[in-house]
Amino acid sequence: TAILKGPEDKVNLTCSHTDSNYNMILWYQQSAQNTALKLIGYVRFTSPMVEDSFKGRFDVSGDAAANKMAYLHFPKVPEAEDSAVYFCAASEAQCFTIPSLLYKNPL
Repeated sequence: TAILKGPEDKVNLTCSHTDSNYNMILWYQQSAQNTALKLIGYVRFTSPMVEDSFKGRFDVSGDAAANKMAYLHFPKVPEAEDSAVYFCAASEAQCFTIPSLLYKNPL
């Protein structure tokens, strides 16, 4: 779906799915200048997270556990660099561990 918005228009994108095994919804950006998919953020169960490089430009919200929906909001007026293709993907919620916290470094 193509969305054309003017400079003052607010933009909100919605993503939903029906797979009961997937409790995480991720949002990606693909710009014309750089075709690599960049992770904007995700909703894991009901907890949203936005990558540092996108904070302030995007908000993520939703409930990926119960109603399987997530939203991508552009809180500020979109800029030219925000003109891109946006993807969402559903995933099984992963258990995150930071390896450096598992082992105490010897002094």
